[in-house]
This record gives sequence, C-alpha cells and structure tokens, in this order.
Amino acid sequence: MAGQASALDPLLTGRENLVLFGRLRGLRRQQAKARADELIKQFDLTEAADRQIITYSGGMRRRVDLASALVVLPKVLFLDEPTVGLDPRSRRDVWALVGSLALQGITVLLTTQYLEEADVLSDSIVVIDHGQVIASGTSEDLKRRVGGSYCQVTPTNPADLPQVAAVLVGLDGLDIDADAGSVSVFAPDGVATLGEVFRRVDALGVELTDISLRRPSLDEAFLHLTETRVVAPS
Repeated sequence: MAGQASALDPLLTGRENLVLFGRLRGLRRQQAKARADELIKQFDLTEAADRQIITYSGGMRRRVDLASALVVLPKVLFLDEPTVGLDPRSRRDVWALVGSLALQGITVLLTTQYLEEADVLSDSIVVIDHGQVIASGTSEDLKRRVGGSYCQVTPTNPADLPQVAAVLVGLDGLDIDADAGSVSVFAPDGVATLGEVFRRVDALGVELTDISLRRPSLDEAFLHLTETRVVAPS
C-alpha cells in the first residue's frame, strides 16, 4: 500500500530507503540491495538515488513511495490519492508508472479525487458519496448515465447567450450555462446536429469563441450522479 503521507525517512537516500523497506519485508541484505537497484532503474531514479529524500521534488518522492510498495511484488496494490499535490508533469509520470504496474499483472485499487485520473487509469470505477457506493462500472458506463453527445456553443460576448439560446429553441436538451458562458443542446445525430446548430447561429451573426460536438466527461457524470441522489436524513 502507498498512502497519501510519505512513509520515507527524509534523511536517508532513495536507495537506502528502498533497501530498508526490502529488509522490513524479509529480504536478505543482498536481495534488498539488488531489488533496490532494479526499482531505481525501473522508476527512473538513477541520478537521484544516492541523494537524501529531503532534497527530492514531490514527484520524485512519490516515485520512491511507489517503488517502496513494490520491493516485494504484491498481487494487489492499494494507492491512496497517489498524485495529490503534484504538478501536471509529475502527475502524468505517476500515471505512466501505475499503468505499467497493471501491465505486470498487478491489480491496483486506487482512490482519487481527480476524475481525469480515474478516466485515464481505471478499468472499473466505483463512485462513493457520503460513505455509500452509488454507482459502478467502466468510465463509458458512467458517462452514458448523463446522456449522449451534445453540441456546445460559446459566444465571445456572454451577453449574446439569450440570443443564441433563442435561435436554438426546438432542439432537444436546450440548456444555458451562465457560469461557462455557453449554450448546449443534445446531439442525437452527431455531426448533423452540429451542422444545424452552426447554420442557425451563423445566420444570427453572433461572434463565437467555440462551437463543438462533445461527449459527457467523467466530471459531468460524477456531478450528475451525486446531485441527483437524495440522501436520507440521519
């Protein structure tokens, strides 16, 4: 298991930490050293291996954390918020490492508040709200609960939202999102619906920032699932 809080000794080097974890997991000294060398290479830590952990960046510490959980290969690995506090580049590095673990046949159970992360990494997702499981399935299964594709129109001037909405009256699912500064309609016919929307808005003569055909995101699925659920009073 690799938790949110680092279990590493900041005054030891990356290599020393991995050897220590190996010894704690029952490896003989030479076995622990050999396994540490393998993990250092696998997790791209060669240049930093003999520096104290206290000098590592957040992303590098996270890599050592993950490596320490693998000194003895588990059948199941629990990862609790593995990318909290990391910059986008370090986050994607961790994603690549987690993906490589799955390819090795290791089952990874991951908790995350970053839904993009769940979308990228997960074969199956469980949504928990107020301590209860409210939905499960693949990313695509959860997105389908929101609906199909939709067309989104974003005028350059938010004041034009009412005019844009007016010319789209009659199309299913008409919705104005004032916060996003956009108008959307269901797009059951995909590109054909997009073409119809474009013709109507183009005739209006309103300047647009964007017009696009989109599918629901996992974020939208999560909001749909949690906002429509009625929680019984305790």
